[in-house]
Amino acid sequence: MQNADEAERQHHYSQLPIPPIETKDPTPDDPPWSLPAGISVWVLSILAILLAPVFFVLPYYALRGDSMPADLEKDPTVILLSLVAVVPAHIFTILVCYPVVTKWRKFRFFEMLGWRMGPFRWWHLALILVGFFLVMQAVSSIFPETDNELLRILRSSPTAAYSMAILATLFAPFVEELVYRGVLYSAFERSTGKIAAVAIVTLLFAGIHYPQYWGSPGSIIAITLLSLILTATRAVSGNLLPSVILHFLFNGLQSISIVYLTMNGGIDGPAAALFR
Repeated sequence: MQNADEAERQHHYSQLPIPPIETKDPTPDDPPWSLPAGISVWVLSILAILLAPVFFVLPYYALRGDSMPADLEKDPTVILLSLVAVVPAHIFTILVCYPVVTKWRKFRFFEMLGWRMGPFRWWHLALILVGFFLVMQAVSSIFPETDNELLRILRSSPTAAYSMAILATLFAPFVEELVYRGVLYSAFERSTGKIAAVAIVTLLFAGIHYPQYWGSPGSIIAITLLSLILTATRAVSGNLLPSVILHFLFNGLQSISIVYLTMNGGIDGPAAALFR
């Protein structure tokens, strides 16, 4: 009798509707990738930038039949080849990011990054842009621009200056934002919270650029402030697009000045101080 009652109860419960399990769709602030995955993407992007020039410079000297000199940074051709190598390095970075962001094509790439303006309007971006340059004018009056690695690259040859302008305008805004404010920031925000994520990503992005500006306090302040602005914009908007646009505008305006100065006699320190 007891077995019959037990069987009847089991039958009764088996007929009850099973409540649906609610699943939370991923968002740019709650991405489908983990923090270790984000850090791995960042490390690979740095390695790509560091190693890609080797595959251009070594064949150059091999074809010439010369041994590599100790002062490679003084050879204009080596500098130009190193700049050209940034293009395949950036392409490699995008290819690495794609399966991470989409979780092997399970989600849409730009949707996971946040390809909307959010609460931002175009006039917000214009105000940020003007405010940044006003602050940097004040900084440059306190810390006049001194010679640094970036300026030496820009002065090495007109072709190098033009190449840098193209790379900084057409490639860097998207690829750098993809890695830092896209993949890295989203992973850090979910793991550490918004404030900590802004601080960490700001320092990581600025820090990777410090060697270019070492010995130039004004430029180091500029890149740190720019990094903070771009990261805070990502945090406030909840989307990557406003940061990409801001980065494009910052670099684009400086690229115009670089091209103009190169065509009219050369580049001096102050004119290139804010070029990122």
